[in-house]
Amino acid sequence: MTSLDSVILGAADPSAAERFYTTAFGLDTQVRLRASEAPTTGFRGYTLSLVVSQPSTVDSLVDSALDAGATTLKAPAKSFWGYGGVVRAPDGAIWQATTSAKKDKGPATRQIDDVVLLLGVADVAESKQFYVDRGLTVAKSFGRRYAEFAMPSSPVKLALYGRRGLARTAGVSPDGTGSHRLTLSGDAGTFTDPDGFPWEESAP
Repeated sequence: MTSLDSVILGAADPSAAERFYTTAFGLDTQVRLRASEAPTTGFRGYTLSLVVSQPSTVDSLVDSALDAGATTLKAPAKSFWGYGGVVRAPDGAIWQATTSAKKDKGPATRQIDDVVLLLGVADVAESKQFYVDRGLTVAKSFGRRYAEFAMPSSPVKLALYGRRGLARTAGVSPDGTGSHRLTLSGDAGTFTDPDGFPWEESAP
């Protein structure tokens, strides 16, 4: 089964970005950094989500991200689907911390259950078929709005969302130009998807 082993984020200062992700979220192998000065403005077309078990863990991760230099896009709050907050990392990547729970069931932790990459795409159905043709299996699909792939053992999960809807969820304008400053690293091969997101083979 296809695996997404890590995401590679382009950053002007990779060392500083690595310190941020280690300090803020305790991430290691799921996120790698690569030097990049590629021009980019506005929304880069993706978000990364940290899925956790309860609201206090969301608060803990958001607080540590802000302490490490992130900025708030959406303060943690309840919604009909659960509880979550959104921040922008110093390198420009947008991160959500989210849980489907609305109440705490125990002490706050920093345990991250899943890291999910959401790609904001022009046509969910088209992009979904593109990935199916490359060996990915759809786990959930909601028409042209959302699709999620089955990756039970993958360090990073992959989902597709309409670009405007994803930007709205992140609390930003959908407008943006230039580089995504994102590369997906896995075993699906080397290619670029319909929305310009490049894949490369994971290092052995």
